[in-house]
Amino acid sequence: MALPKAKEDALQARLAALPAVVGKGWLAAARAEALSRVTAMGLPARRDEYWRYTDPTSLNAPRAPLAHRFDASDEAAPFDGMDRVKIVFVDGGFDAAASDDLTLAGVRIERLAAAAGKDIHWAQGTYGVLEARGQSPVARPLAALNTAFATDGVLIHVTGKAAKPVSLVYIHESETSDAILHHVVKLDPGAELTLLENGPAAARLSKVMEVDIADGASFHHIRLQGRDHERRAVTHIFARLGAKSELRSFTLTANGRLTRNEAVVELTGDEGRAHLAGATVGDGEFHHDDTVFITHDAVACESRQVFKKVLMNGATGVFQGKILVKPGAQKTDGYQISQSLLLDDDSQFLAKPELEIYADDVKCSHGSTSGAIDETALFYLQSRGVPRRTAQALLVLAFLAEAIQEIADEDIAEDIRARLERWLARHGSKG
Repeated sequence: MALPKAKEDALQARLAALPAVVGKGWLAAARAEALSRVTAMGLPARRDEYWRYTDPTSLNAPRAPLAHRFDASDEAAPFDGMDRVKIVFVDGGFDAAASDDLTLAGVRIERLAAAAGKDIHWAQGTYGVLEARGQSPVARPLAALNTAFATDGVLIHVTGKAAKPVSLVYIHESETSDAILHHVVKLDPGAELTLLENGPAAARLSKVMEVDIADGASFHHIRLQGRDHERRAVTHIFARLGAKSELRSFTLTANGRLTRNEAVVELTGDEGRAHLAGATVGDGEFHHDDTVFITHDAVACESRQVFKKVLMNGATGVFQGKILVKPGAQKTDGYQISQSLLLDDDSQFLAKPELEIYADDVKCSHGSTSGAIDETALFYLQSRGVPRRTAQALLVLAFLAEAIQEIADEDIAEDIRARLERWLARHGSKG
C-alpha cells in the first residue's frame, strides 16, 4: 500500500538530509532491512494512534531545531563519584580522550563505528532484530530509521558478572547537532551488568538500545536525561528476557523541550521480571512522553510500570502504557501506575493505560491519576513552621518516591533525590 503523500514527502525530505553510512557484511544487511521497514511505514504523524498526544514534527524535520547549551556547572556531573567504565559521546561522536579504557573483566565493549567494517560480528543476532520484533503490533518508524542510519554506539557482550558499571556520558556542544546512536547489549546466561546513562547528548537525539537478556541474567539500567532546556530526544529500548532473568530500568527527566521515551519489552522465558520506572519534572515549554509496551509470553512472569510526573507552568506529560498477556502466559503478575502532580492550572497530563489479556490465571492492574498538590498536607506542614516552598518540595519528593524506590542502588537513589531537591529549589513556587 502506498504511503499518503504527506508521509511520503516527509520521509523523502528526512532521508535526503541524512549522511550516507558506511558498513559492509552484517551491518549493511541490517541497515538495508531497517530502511525497507521505515520506507514502508513512513514517519509518524499526529493521526497515528500512538502519536495523538505528541507532535512528531520536530523529530521528523530534515534538520535539528536550534537548541542552546545549558550551563550545568552548578552541580557535580551524575555518577562522578562511582568506579565505572566511562564512555563519552559529544554530539553523537565518540570522544576517546574523555573516555576510559574499554577493558572490563567479563564484558566485551566495542564501538558500532569500529564493528561496521567487519564481515561478521556477534551483534548481528541482535542489532535491528529486537527493533524489528518491536514493530508489531505498533509501528515504531523512528526506531527503524535509527537502525538504518546510526553513526555510532556501543556493542556490549556480557559473559559474567561485571565488576563495575558501564557509564555512557552524552555531551551537547553544537546548537544544531543531530545525533543518532544505537547500542546493543547482550547478556549471556547468569551474566550481570549495570548500565548508566546521563547527559543531553545533542540538540536532537535519536537513540535505540537493544537488550537481549539470557536465562538467569540481570540488567540494571539507570538514565538521567540532561538539563538542557531546548533539547529534543526520541529514545527506544527494546528488551527480550529469558527464563528467570531480570530487567530494571529507571529514568529521571528534568527539562527538555520534547522527550519521547519508548520501551518495548518481551518476557519470553518463565519467571522473568521486568521493572520500568520514571520520574519526570517539567517547567514551562516542556513535553514529556513515556510510551511502554510489555508483552508477557511465558509463565509466572512479573512486570511493573511506575511513572510519576510533576508539571508546572504549562508543561505537558504523556503516558501510554500497555500490558499484553498472550495465551498460555499463566500466573502473570502485571502492575502499572501512572500519576501526575500538576502544580498549576495550565499544565496537563494525558494518559492511555491498556490491558489486553488472553490468559485466565493472571493478576494485572493499572491505574492513572492526575491532581493538584494536597492543600491540607501543605497547610499542616506550614502550620508547623515549614516554609511553603520547602513544604511543597517535601510533598513533591514524597509523590515521586515510589518511582525512585525502583532503583536498587541506594547511593544512586539518594543522589537522584538530592538532584530533584535542587531542581525544585530552582523552579518551585515562591512562598
